[in-house]
Amino acid sequence: MGPNGIVFLATLGPVGQKCPAPGTFGSLFGVLVVGLASWASGWSLAYTGLLFIPLIVLGIPLCTRAEKILGKTDPGEIIWDEFTALPLVYLGLPFSMPFEPSWNVLSWMTIGFLFFRFFDIVKPLGINRIQHFGRGFGVMIDDVLAAAYAAVLLFLTFTFSLSFL
Repeated sequence: MGPNGIVFLATLGPVGQKCPAPGTFGSLFGVLVVGLASWASGWSLAYTGLLFIPLIVLGIPLCTRAEKILGKTDPGEIIWDEFTALPLVYLGLPFSMPFEPSWNVLSWMTIGFLFFRFFDIVKPLGINRIQHFGRGFGVMIDDVLAAAYAAVLLFLTFTFSLSFL
């Protein structure tokens, strides 16, 4: 794949290159894709989230090459990391919870998205330090860690909310 193709993929084309707040739009694109994939397959959001792990691994060399082509370190327009890491948040929901386009499921998807964006933007609990690892690994790992923290918080919120139902 040529340099233009690498940059197009790493930025998700116009999503990363033209949208304001590209990280947020990349995350929203991840929500959309995981939701559509779950709906089409009949799998839970948690199972579908597992399908993104190979894309995260692919993101390490992809983001490394895109950084070199753009001549920047972790540029904001590279959003492959948000797009592929966000679905991991839904590992915090039960694997037995079927995906259905209901207010309940859409609410949990929204809560997971908000938790992810919080951890991705604020970068608490060591996320800020870990993003300074080299090249594509650093680009990807901070978002994976943000997704892991968000998944734990989503799990705790979901489990705690069951106490009131």
